[in-house]
Amino acid sequence: MRAIPLVPLLLGGWLVLPVHADDAQDQLKRLAQAEQQQSFQGTFVYERNGSFSTHRIWHRVADGKVREHLLQLDGSAQEVLRVDGVTQCVSGTLEAGVSNIPDSPAHAFDAAKLSAWYDMKVGGNSRVAGRPAVVVTLTPRDQHRYGIELHLDSQTGLPLKSLLLSDKGQLLERFQFTELDTDAPTDQMLQPSADCKPVKVVKAKADAQKQQVAWRSDWLPPGFELSSAAARKDPDSKALVTSLMYDDGLARFSVFIEPVSGAAVTDIRTQLGPTVAVSRRLTTPKGDAMVTVVGEIPIGTAERIALSMRNDAAPAATKK
Repeated sequence: MRAIPLVPLLLGGWLVLPVHADDAQDQLKRLAQAEQQQSFQGTFVYERNGSFSTHRIWHRVADGKVREHLLQLDGSAQEVLRVDGVTQCVSGTLEAGVSNIPDSPAHAFDAAKLSAWYDMKVGGNSRVAGRPAVVVTLTPRDQHRYGIELHLDSQTGLPLKSLLLSDKGQLLERFQFTELDTDAPTDQMLQPSADCKPVKVVKAKADAQKQQVAWRSDWLPPGFELSSAAARKDPDSKALVTSLMYDDGLARFSVFIEPVSGAAVTDIRTQLGPTVAVSRRLTTPKGDAMVTVVGEIPIGTAERIALSMRNDAAPAATKK
């Protein structure tokens, strides 16, 4: 997510002749297994839109559960505790809008499925955080998703570095370990601070479930499927907000739909690094609704998704 293409600079001296795609699929399968089987702890940096932050992570796999504790080390002390992908508590500015929908390890990194949407190759070897790594590139086959470059630890298969790249090779986002230890964290390391506030699980009622089914999209980028749906009452407006999450096994975006009745609302079209947010007001037979698409997808794709949302299969029109 930077104006200068960084791939040639970052890989200079590391590239070798590309290896068959099956080897890339094997590396991704190894990655999926590693995050569900390998305990570790370490420090990583995160870069987006020219802004850097440093984080500490403790990740333990024991008794069939994956427990993960993250803490931001600079700026505000933002903290997250997750168990099997479900957020248990958060602190700092992360408290607003946290989802407790669990990740789906079985769905992520389905190499055979991803090969339909990404051209996957092993691009060579590198060294990250003092550890040898294998470089795997995933180049999208269309304009509806970003490219990804992964540097996977040769010993464990864990991701030591990942780069999210635009179609022009611009760096949109960087995640990179500066130190990694494969020793399992202790109970004390996984214990959140008193500032970590519990995340409440909101259970959808029967009418909320109907609302979820009513909303659908007339168009989705190829390969994206609905992975979860939820509904909750907005604490301010008391309106029922429907949220739908879609993914292609790697990239994700969410659609939020909230009814509006005569309120003055503004359409939004913005991007910060790889993350876009597009809001459009739609008119349906059941009244007006504000549809917001948020995710790491190109902004034109997000806008098309927002305009394609339908309620009860009835046509919708953009409110002028």
